[in-house]
Amino acid sequence: MSFTAPGREQNFVLKHIADIGELASHDRFAGASEDMVEAIVEGIGQFAEGEFAPLNRIGDTEGAQWRDGKVTLPAGYKEAYAHFVEGGWASIDGPEEFGGQGLPYSLSALILETCGAANFAFTLCPMLSFGAIEAIHAHGSDEQKAKYLPNLISGAWTGTMNLTEPQAGSDVGALRSTAEPITEGEHAGKYRIRGQKIYITFGEHDLTDNIIHLVLARTPDAPEGTRGISLFIVPKFHLDANGKVGAPNDVTCVSIEHKIGIHASPTCVMAYGEHGECIGEMIGGEFGGMKAMFTMMNNARINVGSQGVQIAERATQQASRFAMERIQSARAGSGNKSPVAIIEHPDVRRMLLRSKALTQAARALLYYASSSVDRATLGIEGAKSRAEILTPLIKGYGTDIGNEVASIGVQVHGGMGFVEETGAGQHFRDARIAPIYEGTNGIQAADLVGRKLGLDGGDAMQQFIAEIRAEAEDGSSLMALAQACEDIRQWMASGDASIDDRLAGSYPFMTMLATATCGMLMQKQHRIASVELADGDDAFLEAKLVTTRYYLDHLVPEALGLKAAAMGGADILYRLDSAELAG
Repeated sequence: MSFTAPGREQNFVLKHIADIGELASHDRFAGASEDMVEAIVEGIGQFAEGEFAPLNRIGDTEGAQWRDGKVTLPAGYKEAYAHFVEGGWASIDGPEEFGGQGLPYSLSALILETCGAANFAFTLCPMLSFGAIEAIHAHGSDEQKAKYLPNLISGAWTGTMNLTEPQAGSDVGALRSTAEPITEGEHAGKYRIRGQKIYITFGEHDLTDNIIHLVLARTPDAPEGTRGISLFIVPKFHLDANGKVGAPNDVTCVSIEHKIGIHASPTCVMAYGEHGECIGEMIGGEFGGMKAMFTMMNNARINVGSQGVQIAERATQQASRFAMERIQSARAGSGNKSPVAIIEHPDVRRMLLRSKALTQAARALLYYASSSVDRATLGIEGAKSRAEILTPLIKGYGTDIGNEVASIGVQVHGGMGFVEETGAGQHFRDARIAPIYEGTNGIQAADLVGRKLGLDGGDAMQQFIAEIRAEAEDGSSLMALAQACEDIRQWMASGDASIDDRLAGSYPFMTMLATATCGMLMQKQHRIASVELADGDDAFLEAKLVTTRYYLDHLVPEALGLKAAAMGGADILYRLDSAELAG
């Protein structure tokens, strides 16, 4: 199925939710003029439609191929990635001193959203590189920045992050990879890395001539747990004295995973130091690994939230086109007994409108979160705390939306949705990974109630909920949901709720707060669209009124029903012992 970039929608949300014009009023982001933003939206849309989208199907059916430690992508991928780099799309928000364009992170989020909707799996490659750039720029030495950032920012090289090991999944502190200091020879001052990492996205591929791995490992006598972890830059190929690609490092892709989706994204098992000669250099100081890695992970979590928007957009487009083309049954209640396109049937309309409203709500949340990161970069008061609150919301709720909308897409197709040839199943399979990686959505919910409730002594969350109430109309479902979120906040902050109680209610609370946040953003869009419609007819704005109203009147009230689960406590979860629960 073809893909059309939602440029008008993206421009509207960038203008009114991200407030990109206000960002451009600061010297740091002065390049993000209205003309520049519109040109980027149009340009990346045309690129994604023409280069990435046509490869989506072959990426799913053929996938990445591993042979003798080497991974190759399907035909056309290497050329498309080269064009992505040549177009400057990889460097949008990169620091200017290292060849980047210095534009807001919000526009980088736009790039990933558009390309990911065109080709979800392929876009994981630049997505991981953006995180590596962030970590090296924040924690690297001047020498490391000069050595690695220019080629990473341009996209000439790609980056990875290596956390997970076979025995250490979400418990990063259980990792066993080691880093032995080198005291003599040409690599003196560096480290010999040894260990195995799993689930490494684009850990090996044939798109670029070097891959820069960021690897967590332990130095000798390091303390147990996360306190003893350090981070190392480990290139696939060493660099010569001129910074050019030289001899291979002792880095091997042992295999790639056979997954239910994202087949064009090689998920690699990586072996470091099988021959005792894997050389890495420390970044961020000894035992500073988790601090440096979380710099990479936080933006990556927003970018994974973007994947929910991506897959929801693509699935909605495909379902809508199918519903227009599929002729079946007369419309109930109509005097005409001729069969009609299924889009005329009420339940199909319900599914499509729900999909559109959810997708637009998730997009608004994405741009709200990414623009909060930009405002934190500018040092605007309260922006850092706001971005921290929004990160688990967009990662958790955004990816839940992606899964729901992809599932609806299969349903709209009916029996044909269960047949691989239509492509609806690919979106459903691809979407399923997003709630799992970069910290499962359960971990996001735990982070929300474990850390984010207490930010700034609890003031950050209290003020945030107050802002939602200020946007809501008196007597509305949004006002009721905001009040419910405040009730849960107070209960969780009190001594009445144990840690288990808070964690038991964390997921429904995350969903409620995210829905309230999206409700606020949809209410704002509804108000703005109403004003702009006063200037004359506009089909886009008319449709915006319908999708925002649907979200506020149908989806916000649904979330109110989660309050009982959010405040139900943990007691019921432990009424059965482990054997009884599993039996």
